[in-house]
Amino acid sequence: MSRKTFSKLLLSAIFVLSGVGLSAQTYGSYTPYSIFGVGDLATPGSAFNKSMGGVGIACRNNRYINPMNPAAVTARDSLAFMADYSLLQDNKLFRQGDARSASNTFNINNLIISFPIWRSSALMVGLLPYSDTGYGYGYYFDDPDVIGRTGNISYTASGKGSIYQAFIGGGVTFWKRLSLGAEFIFHFGSIEKTFLETFSGSSYNGASNGHILQLTAPAGKFGLQYEQPIGKHSSIIVGGTYKTAAQLAGDVESYRYSTGSVMTDTLYYKHGVPGDVRLASEMGAGISYNFSNKLSIEFDYTRSNWTGSGLETREGFAGNLVPGAGLSMFGTTVAESYRAGFEYTPNRNDIRYYYNRITYRGGLYYKQDYFTVDGNHVNAYGITLGATLPILPGYNGITLGMDFGRRGTVKDNMIRETYVNFSIGFNMFDIWFQKHQYQ
Repeated sequence: MSRKTFSKLLLSAIFVLSGVGLSAQTYGSYTPYSIFGVGDLATPGSAFNKSMGGVGIACRNNRYINPMNPAAVTARDSLAFMADYSLLQDNKLFRQGDARSASNTFNINNLIISFPIWRSSALMVGLLPYSDTGYGYGYYFDDPDVIGRTGNISYTASGKGSIYQAFIGGGVTFWKRLSLGAEFIFHFGSIEKTFLETFSGSSYNGASNGHILQLTAPAGKFGLQYEQPIGKHSSIIVGGTYKTAAQLAGDVESYRYSTGSVMTDTLYYKHGVPGDVRLASEMGAGISYNFSNKLSIEFDYTRSNWTGSGLETREGFAGNLVPGAGLSMFGTTVAESYRAGFEYTPNRNDIRYYYNRITYRGGLYYKQDYFTVDGNHVNAYGITLGATLPILPGYNGITLGMDFGRRGTVKDNMIRETYVNFSIGFNMFDIWFQKHQYQ
């Protein structure tokens, strides 16, 4: 593929994805659990990582950009310019007791480019989702004694918004085995949460309260990978990452109005900064086994301690504070994930059978969210399937992925989510830095 053709394709992708991002601002993702904190944390990585259960800390693959570990950026052809972008379609079924509902969303997942710098060093720049807020629900009070005096009372809640992370990272390889990398990450985005109480009787005023959050937070990420050859055709790679905590800055606007048929009164209004609220640090470790450029198997573990982050006591983050008590049904805890995945390519160089050049993937995971609900942990588990279909010369391809899973439980009046997510990624590759041999 020529540089000119590649540039046209990449620019077209950027414009398309910009349109998708704007049209999907209402709900980047949809889940009632996103009412708390900064919302529902996104599954890390691109479609390539997602189709393998979300692994990537110990992955070194010169055919794909791996944003999970900044040290992995050096696993590349030395003259290659690479780009990766993907879309995510999320489908959920909810159950709480006898109540059931469903949702589906469609949004951008990532946009990343990568290129070499000098010898064994390389750089990558990109945009990834960090968290999404999207929920909407309502109910009627059913206490006959209250309704008899006030008339019907309804309560509705809604929220929308996203936090993104723009990053620039680089890595270098020493002695052909040890790779080190570092990233600067800038979190930014907005979240809006609204709660409304209404009375059917004209003698009573309702109440409208909510929060508008405009947030930013810088952070850093460090990574390493070490590859140990085993014989002529296989190797073992160990990897590790550490992401620093990020102090939230920006604006938090909180309000409460009394609304009725005659007039609207301002009961409370506050405009300020988030205060002592932070995004937690994260540690990750992984190990992978690679055989003859055909088979790769990986296992990853991550841990992030959110206790003490301040989310459960700050306006706009706590979810549903009990009036006067300053308490929330949500609390922070330690988030953990266990992920395993594999990829297999029968024969990358087969010129007769196309299906032998396809890369097949699968994975599974178990994770614990960063919050509790009435003291109960929220866990999720699932399996993933996927494949990369090669197109055009080089390493260009289309990656397809599916994620089947379940989150939460129906016990203790909690909400259970059953979901099927689809991702599609576009892997673009070109040689940009080769000197012409002839004029």
